[in-house]
This record gives sequence, structure tokens and C-alpha cells, in this order.
Amino acid sequence: MSATASSSLNHGVASSQEKKIAPAPANYKGFVAGIFSGITKLVVGHPFDTIKVRLQTSEKSQFKGPLECLVQTVRNEGMRGLYKGATPPLVGWMAMDSLMLGSLTVYRRLLREHVFTPVNALEQSTHKLPTVGHGVAGIMAGWTVSFIAAPVEHVKARLQVQYAADKAQRLYSGPIDCSMKLIRGHGLPGLFHGLTATILFRTWFFAWWGSYDVLTRYFSANTSLSAPAINFWAGGLSAQIFWLTSYPCDVVKQRIMTDPLGEGRKYPRWKDAAKAVWKENGWRGYWRGFVPCFLRAFPANAMALVAFEGVMRTLGAH
Repeated sequence: MSATASSSLNHGVASSQEKKIAPAPANYKGFVAGIFSGITKLVVGHPFDTIKVRLQTSEKSQFKGPLECLVQTVRNEGMRGLYKGATPPLVGWMAMDSLMLGSLTVYRRLLREHVFTPVNALEQSTHKLPTVGHGVAGIMAGWTVSFIAAPVEHVKARLQVQYAADKAQRLYSGPIDCSMKLIRGHGLPGLFHGLTATILFRTWFFAWWGSYDVLTRYFSANTSLSAPAINFWAGGLSAQIFWLTSYPCDVVKQRIMTDPLGEGRKYPRWKDAAKAVWKENGWRGYWRGFVPCFLRAFPANAMALVAFEGVMRTLGAH
């Protein structure tokens, strides 16, 4: 892997002295670069996400497929309907990607220095974190960011399944109103409803960041692609691998997050939601809404990682 393409992810440590002075600025830049990743991901991916959530949570008879859902949304609510619920993830994705990518950088460094250490001192300067280390760091970063992601995605999901074009007919007028009603009615646990499902879903970050490392190494060694091009292709393809492995967990998570709270609650436990999906549609139920999600995964995450790595290079973190 070339130093240009992957130094923010796999930079070696040349000496024990560098270990003491390098991590702080590198870690800080990772958190900053993550903000730009979050903005990019929202702009590119939110319309796909709206269609995905509506397909995941609606009755099968309401939409025949993603195209019909798209057409009905635009016809009844205009283009703004595709960005319904975008305000919480606009702020949320900035914070979430900053925390995820920043913590990912920290966890990678800690694992490289304290767990996957080189056999001898001569290998110290060229030592890189192995692929399994990237996967483990991905799990740790996924669990960390879940504590921000759960309330953001909870509010977003509830706003996305409001179908009324007339704002007066909606239960929630916006993200703040939704958050306040959840807290007033059910306390902070109500706002964090779906946290366990969020943590389970993000455990699949092992597949995302492990495959990102494999693809980055492959493209660096076997192609003449530029650093941004490597980031684009490795980022987009690894995101699709992640969704292929994690999507059923996301369907269950969305069911839980859009479940009525209080007396009308249908899914008191994760397995209750999982069983309901199976009972309604069999194994196909776990893949409902997958097409818009899969189509979104490549461009949104490819551009997000191009933005992240580009900012890292601009800040001199390479």
C-alpha cells in the first residue's frame, strides 16, 4: 500500500520517540476530517435513506417497490420529502462521523502499538496494523458512535415515516419537537430507544473496515490509481460489503425505532421485532428496502471517505 493512499489508516511508527509525539495531532485531525465526511454522506445519501426507511417500516401494500415509493414521495411531498428528517442527521452525521473516524484512528493506533506489535524492533518502522486489527477497531468505533447514533437515528426514523404533506397533520413538527415529545413522554430512555439494536447493527463495522483495508491494499499494490481514486473505490465497495452483511439487523433496528412507545408498543425486545419481520414476510422481509440502501451505499460512502482522506492529506496528517 502506498504511503499516500493509506497513511491516515495504516501509518507506521518509525521510532519510540515518534510514538510519543505523533498520536495527538494525528488523532485530532481524524476527528476534524470526520466532520467533512459526515456532511458529504448526508448530502449524497439522505434521499436514498428516506426511501429505505419508508420501505422498511410500511405495509407491503403501500409501496410495490423503491421506484413507486420515490414517485409517490416526490408527487405528494415534493423534492423536500426526500430530505424529510435531514436536520438531525445533518448535525448528527457531522458528530457521528467525527466520533467514528476519529475514534477509529485512535483504536487503530492503540491496537497497532499494544496488541498487534511487531516481532522485533527492526520491523517497527514498517509495521502496519493487520486486517483483523482494522476489523476489531471498526467494531470498537461502531460501539462508541452508537451512543450518538441511536438518538439521531431514532428521531430521523420517526420523522421519515410521517407521510402527511400538511405539516398540521403530522405528530412531530420537526426534530426538536420530536426529541422533546420523546423526552417528556418517556424520559431520556425514550430518546435512546433502540440503543441495543444500534450497537448490534454497528458490530458489523468489522466487515466494513476490514474489507476497506483489504481493498485499499489491493488497489495500491495492483493499480496506478491516485490516492483519492483508491479511497473512492475502496470506500464504496467496502460500504456495500458492510450492508450485504448487516442489512437484516438494520431492518430490525428500524422496526424498533418506529415502534409506538408506551402502551401501544409492539416490540419490547429485539427478538420480538425480528420475529415479527419473519412472520410477516419470511426471509424476504429482512431485505425489504435493500435496493435503495445498496444504491446509496456506494456513492455516499465513497465520497465520504474521499472527503475524509482528502482533508487528512490537506491537514498534513499523512
